[in-house]
Amino acid sequence: MTQDKYFMMMEQLGKEPIDSEVPPAWEDFPDIVLNAISTFNSLGDRMYPDIGYVGKDYTNLVYYLELHVIEDKEFFLDILSWLDARAIKKSSEQLKKQHDKLKRKK
Repeated sequence: MTQDKYFMMMEQLGKEPIDSEVPPAWEDFPDIVLNAISTFNSLGDRMYPDIGYVGKDYTNLVYYLELHVIEDKEFFLDILSWLDARAIKKSSEQLKKQHDKLKRKK
């Protein structure tokens, strides 16, 4: 949820926004996080039939590290790994749902 959607929702509910519940804006994140997200979205996906998404293709990662002038490579890679793990999990869950749906139809 974005800040704008949160404020709109609270306005529609007739409630005052609570500071601790306001989602962060892109500007609230440090540059390394924004660069990691940008890099993650730029890397190719590795997908296989019957398995689905198995992670990003990190072949060109070195170029993105140079492009964004990343000094804290360990933290940068931690962010990429976290994003990749979430994407793999989401893909796996979606594939399982589709599989279960097909089994129910039989």
